[in-house]
Amino acid sequence: MFNQVVIQMGFWTAWLVIPAIFELSPAIVAFFRNHFSKISSKQEYHPGRMPQLTVIVPIYNSGDTLYDCLKSIAESNYPKHLISIICANNKSTDNSFEVYKQAQMDFRNVRMQWLETNQGKAKALNTAIYGSTGDYVFTIDSDGILSKDALLNMAVNFNKHPEVMAQTGTILSNNELIKNSKKHRLLRLEEYYEYAIAFLAGRTVESKDDQIFTMSGAFSAFRRSALMQSRLYNVETVGEDTDMTFQIRYYLKGRVMLCPNAIFYVEPISDWDELYVQRQRWQRGEIEVIRTFLSKKLNLKRIWSNFIVRRLLVDHTVAFLKVIWLFAIFVLIPFGYSPILIIMSLLLMYLLYLFIGFLNFTNVMHYLKFDPIERKYFRNHWWVTFMMPIYIQPYC
Repeated sequence: MFNQVVIQMGFWTAWLVIPAIFELSPAIVAFFRNHFSKISSKQEYHPGRMPQLTVIVPIYNSGDTLYDCLKSIAESNYPKHLISIICANNKSTDNSFEVYKQAQMDFRNVRMQWLETNQGKAKALNTAIYGSTGDYVFTIDSDGILSKDALLNMAVNFNKHPEVMAQTGTILSNNELIKNSKKHRLLRLEEYYEYAIAFLAGRTVESKDDQIFTMSGAFSAFRRSALMQSRLYNVETVGEDTDMTFQIRYYLKGRVMLCPNAIFYVEPISDWDELYVQRQRWQRGEIEVIRTFLSKKLNLKRIWSNFIVRRLLVDHTVAFLKVIWLFAIFVLIPFGYSPILIIMSLLLMYLLYLFIGFLNFTNVMHYLKFDPIERKYFRNHWWVTFMMPIYIQPYC
C-alpha cells in the first residue's frame, strides 16, 4: 500500500513541478525585482521642444464607444496643439461617422481626421500610418479610453530611452463598467486581475530584460521613423501586433519596452464564448508569427538562453497539460487511483497556484503606486485571487 501511494504521489508530483518551474519561478523573480525598483507617480518632459504625436484609432462599427475614446484623447494632459487624431474607418456600417462628427465639434482643440480604408484592422492602420505626422505614432482601439497621463508618460519614456523604438502600455479592464455589470461580473473581475498581473507583474520584468514578446494591439506607440522603416502591419495574420513586435526586434534590431504607468482601459469581456474566441485568436496569431520569423531557429536546447522558446513551451505545452487536468480527474479513479489522493493532489495544485497568485498580487500593488485610485480598487478585490487558479486553467 505504501509503495502504491509513493508511486501515485510521484506521478502527481511531476504534474506539480510543471507550474512550479514555469510560473512560480518567474513570480518569485518578479517579486524581488519589482520591490527593488522605484515607481515614479509623476513624469515631466524637460528637454527642448515637446514632440508632436499622431494617434491612430482604427474603427469598425464603433458607434457605441468611439466618442468616449476620442474624449479621453482630447482630455489628456498632453498639449492639445501637438496631438493629431486619425480615425481609420474600415467599412463600418453603423453610425460611427456621426459619432466622429459630434466629437469633432465638441473637441475643437484637437485636430481630427476621418480616413476611409479597406476592410481589416491591419489595412486601416497601414493606411493611417502613411498619413501620420510628428515624432511618435500611437495606435489605440476604439473600444477603450486612455488615462489622462498615458500620452505624456510614453513621450517621456521615448525621450529617456533613445534606443527604444516602440512601447506598449498597460491594459486594464474598465472598472466602472465592471461595477455596472449585470451579468458575468465575476468573469470580468477575473479578466481585470489577469490583465493587471500580466502587465504589472509579468511584462514589467520582461521589459527590463528586453524580452517583450508582443505589444498590445489595443495600445502601443512607435517612433515614426522606425515605423516607416518597417514592413508595416502584416495583413495576412491575426497577430499583427506580435508580427510588428518581431519586426522591430529582428529586422530593425530595436528594443520594445513596457510603459507601466500609461494605462488604456478596455471594455470588459462580455461572456465565456468571447473569452474563448479571444484566446484562440491570440494562440493562432502567435503560431503564425513564430512560423514566419523563427521556424528554423527554435530548439529546445535553447530553453534557458532564448525567452521565445520558453514562451512557446508555456503557451503551447504547459497550457495544454493544464487542460488535461480538467478531464483527468474523471478518468483516473477507474484506473485505480485513490479518490482521496486525487483530492489531496488537486488541493496541493490549488494552493501552489494560490501562492503564485498572492505573489503576483503584491507585485501589482507595488506597481500601482502611481495610481492610488486604481490601486485601491485592486486591493479591495483581493479575494478574486482565490478564484484565479480555477479561472486560468482552461484558458491560460
